[in-house]
This record gives sequence, structure tokens and C-alpha cells, in this order.
Amino acid sequence: MAQVTVTIAGKIFRIACDDGQEPHLESLAHELDGRIGDMRKAFGEIGDNRLTVMAAISFLDEREDVKVRVTELEAELADLRARTDRIDAMVADGEDEIAKALNDVSEKLEMLARG
Repeated sequence: MAQVTVTIAGKIFRIACDDGQEPHLESLAHELDGRIGDMRKAFGEIGDNRLTVMAAISFLDEREDVKVRVTELEAELADLRARTDRIDAMVADGEDEIAKALNDVSEKLEMLARG
């Protein structure tokens, strides 16, 4: 198991992670540190714990928005797939009708050719 050292809100943390996940964890910590820094600028020195909790809640709020959007997109995708299936069925029916019409024409031409 790997470990990574990150700085969040001026404090250093050593965090264990799976091997190879170090860059990802460092990136997440950097993003959290940035969010806390932005909130510190917006709200002033209201305490590290409050800023950390506010940052965490803002990330969770964004996650919920993303989950709602994913659900909407999944529903839209299901609708588009259903429409595609209906169009495919209509095309197949049209192809069958064209094949039948060509077969009818062919039979009529053969009858005319026999005279």
C-alpha cells in the first residue's frame, strides 16, 4: 500500500492509498485545498474545521447535482434507444415491403415475357 503526503489548509497529512493512486489523491487534495482557500477568501477566518466542512458540503452538493443530471441523461438515452429501435423496425418493415414489391414486379415481368 502506498502513502502520499498532501497539504490541505496549511496542514500536512500522510494518507494511505492503493499503489498507483498517488497522483489522483494528490490532485483531489489540491482541489480540496483550493476550495478551502476560496472559501477562506470569501468568508474570512471562520475556523479551519468550519471551512473544511463547508468545502466538503459544497463538493457533496455538486455530486448530487451530477447524480441528478446523470439520471436525466440515462432516461434520455433510454428514450433515444427506444426511438432507434422503433426506427430500425420501421426500416426493416420498409425493406420487407420493397422486397415484396420487387418480387411482384419480377413475377409480372416473367408472366409478360412468357406471353
